[in-house]
Amino acid sequence: MEETTWLNAIWLLSENPASLFALIGMVALLAAFAYIKKITIHTRLLVHIGLALALTVVLHTFRLYHMPQGGSVTLGAMLPLLLLSFRYGPVVGYLAGFVYGLLNLLQDPYILHPVQVLFDYPLPYMAMGLAGFFRDRPFLGATVAVVGRFICHFISGVVFFASYAPEGVSPYWYSLVFNGSYLLPELIICLVILKVLPVGRVLQTIQK
Repeated sequence: MEETTWLNAIWLLSENPASLFALIGMVALLAAFAYIKKITIHTRLLVHIGLALALTVVLHTFRLYHMPQGGSVTLGAMLPLLLLSFRYGPVVGYLAGFVYGLLNLLQDPYILHPVQVLFDYPLPYMAMGLAGFFRDRPFLGATVAVVGRFICHFISGVVFFASYAPEGVSPYWYSLVFNGSYLLPELIICLVILKVLPVGRVLQTIQK
């Protein structure tokens, strides 16, 4: 009987993608917050998070291109969150990304569904914290972080923006092209800045 109940639950989730991804999103959030609770928050950390968020908000206003359903190519707006993750590690990056996701929701809202909000705002920016796992390899860290962000937006595009796909175009292909068209240039800009920027010296300055 119990096995049948579980099978029914799995079947219902597979029939309703929004519920399935809502469950996945909430599990990801709860797992991240379980680690965030272990952070010892001190004044210097709060100042650095505040500065990173302020710089990210300012850089986000310098858009090279803005997509019609949300998403922008900016002058390296994700760089402050990446540097914060390199300096303090992934957990602080998750926290800063979550806060920025809420700020971005106020700054550039595009709302279709509560689960879509989860996958287009808090979760993709929390993915910037993944860069903290690659402190000594900033190019790889930035790439992994942006790929993590892309996965969140891709899921949102497939589940909630499929109706925007042109007739005869797969929602998977539409979401891939749409999100890749602004996240790939965004990644390239960040990588170019990281190439020019003396990252080690910047992180040492932040530490001091």
